[in-house]
Amino acid sequence: MTDLSAKNEIETHALKWIAAQQQSMQQDLWSLVEINSGSYNVAGVNQVAETLAQWSEKLGCHAEFIEMPPQDVVDDSGQLNQQPLGRALRLYKRPQAPVQVFLCAHMDTVFPSDHPFQTITQLEDDIINGPGVADLKGGIVVMFKALEAFERSPLQDQLGWEILFNPDEEVGSPSSSKLFSEIAQRHHLGLIYEPSFADGNLAGARKGSGNFSVVTRGKAAHAGREHHLGHNAIRAMANFTCALDDLNGQQHGITINPGFVKGGGAVNIVPDTCTMRFNIRIESREQQLWCEQKIATILAQINTLDGISIELHGGFGRAPKILSSANQTLCKLVQSCGQTLGLNLEFLPTGGCCDGNNLAAAGLPNIDTLGVQGGKIHSSDEYMHLSSLTTRSQLSALILIRLAQSEDLAWLQRDGMVRPSC
Repeated sequence: MTDLSAKNEIETHALKWIAAQQQSMQQDLWSLVEINSGSYNVAGVNQVAETLAQWSEKLGCHAEFIEMPPQDVVDDSGQLNQQPLGRALRLYKRPQAPVQVFLCAHMDTVFPSDHPFQTITQLEDDIINGPGVADLKGGIVVMFKALEAFERSPLQDQLGWEILFNPDEEVGSPSSSKLFSEIAQRHHLGLIYEPSFADGNLAGARKGSGNFSVVTRGKAAHAGREHHLGHNAIRAMANFTCALDDLNGQQHGITINPGFVKGGGAVNIVPDTCTMRFNIRIESREQQLWCEQKIATILAQINTLDGISIELHGGFGRAPKILSSANQTLCKLVQSCGQTLGLNLEFLPTGGCCDGNNLAAAGLPNIDTLGVQGGKIHSSDEYMHLSSLTTRSQLSALILIRLAQSEDLAWLQRDGMVRPSC
């Protein structure tokens, strides 16, 4: 048997095995979706982690839970509180193998435990609707099945892997993002299981993002008797919000979205507190600096108002993902694997952010939309194509197999790569 035919046989065997797993993958998906794991439902997120730890026994890997520090959150009244988060789960195997691959998927969804969207509904033969079916529980199932297929191949000793299941991606990975810099140093590339676009294509370059909270404080007073003694926090916030929103359009690629505001109470009282939250998307580090400078100027202007103070919380948590030459080579590898499956995959730029931004910022080339095909995520209309459980598992299995048997991985070599002895 020639080397080429042997390689083809390994791939064919893996693809056939995955094709026979469709029903079990659907059952696994249902079991995950039945667990509500809204980002702040700590018990639910931890239950997902425990379920995945049980699944990992099939992979014969090491497993460890990682406690996450709480997230600093400004509440609606302007007070800074600490929000508890669930645990992360780390799985790893063969850390000394020639090729090291990092895989990542988040366990949390945007749907809290009191949200009415809690169950799966069959819309068509191949389409289901449910919380997290695409973002990202379908991707978790895809990842596990691809790894199971790879572990059944004779190539397993050539490639080691590590998985991080993080609990807080949907709120910006405020705690788990601190793990990515260390993780990036011990791997050659990353595979992340966010859903693909609705048409099946994958994300390429991504904008960076920042989430902010701002609080204005004034002085309460009777709106009739002593209105002149009050200092209106809502008016001050309106000034800030207008000045902030006016930054839109001043630089191509920057978008600023004031998304939430709350202040005051009874209308016969001058409001002394107002809270606003906003998001910024950027295309470069230079744009981040520009935004930070402009916001600092606006804050300084508001702080000159009589009896008014303003404070800013938050920051830019995700840098723009710009495709390096190594990342572009990785994209070509994925496209080649897709062609084997009859998938003509394109990599498209997007304004959305994910943990792929964090990995890229740490220098790790990565593909971050290897999960299922679906759409309308973050809404009660979220859906996915059931058949993509098979096709996307096959895609990831091919990626792992070809990485493990490739004779030319010079493009993967990274300076200062640390190989732990764990």
